[in-house]
Amino acid sequence: MKLLPCSAAKTSSPAVQNSVEDELEMATVRHRPEALELLEAQSKFTKKELQILYRGFKNECPSGVVNEETFKEIYSQFFPQGDSTTYAHFLFNAFDTDHNGAVSFEDFIKGLSILLRGTVQEKLNWAFNLYDINKDGYITKEEMLDIMKAIYDMMGKCTYPVLKEDAPRQHVETFFQKMDKNKDGVVTIDEFIESCQKVSNLFCFHNSQTK
Repeated sequence: MKLLPCSAAKTSSPAVQNSVEDELEMATVRHRPEALELLEAQSKFTKKELQILYRGFKNECPSGVVNEETFKEIYSQFFPQGDSTTYAHFLFNAFDTDHNGAVSFEDFIKGLSILLRGTVQEKLNWAFNLYDINKDGYITKEEMLDIMKAIYDMMGKCTYPVLKEDAPRQHVETFFQKMDKNKDGVVTIDEFIESCQKVSNLFCFHNSQTK
């Protein structure tokens, strides 16, 4: 599996370099013998799938982490017609659940598990976390507008039909009217989930993430 190159790596221990068993390698990197079993229990991947995913991650990222700048560089390759920098920043923060400035294999697996095999509720919770930029438990118009602008920038000028400059703000106003049930100026997780479950569009999922 071709994965994201990682940030400057720490020197791998001899046990990691010489081991031929993926589970042992992973345990060495994480300093926890039960690491693979824990990930299997916490994700929707089988032990074999985790071994395969880990082998790809290890080959590309010996240090076990991906930093934000590298994440942005790789993500930009998927959207050459636009500027994905800002959206990649928001996406990176959604994967970096412990907010330490790096996406580890564990972060990657937990996010990937939700996006690929999670329930509707789990995916909506993940999407809410993406929109809630400052992680205060609410989505404001400003936060939603920042995400929408980032999406439009990522898609570039080649969208059809050609979009007006105020299109992101118009979309935010429309969605916010539907989501902000009590009209208090913010969207809670309950309002977000209820609204997304009622609409037929895929605004809340962003196909670019779930495919």
